[in-house]
Amino acid sequence: MSRTDGDAIGSWWEEHRDHIQPSEFVITKSGKVVMSTYSNSPIGRMDPAEALTLIRYLNAQRTDKGKS
Repeated sequence: MSRTDGDAIGSWWEEHRDHIQPSEFVITKSGKVVMSTYSNSPIGRMDPAEALTLIRYLNAQRTDKGKS
């Protein structure tokens, strides 16, 4: 990923080592960012199972609000 790519998505670029830090986003179909994480170490990074749990929860919340 280039610096330009990182800037386009709002990532955290580490100047000292000249690379992008992990940047994770959960984005709706319309492009709205509903959750993001930035990390400069392995701690705090989302694994696929955690991401799926979060997405399922957010979808359930959206469905429940539609029933009201």
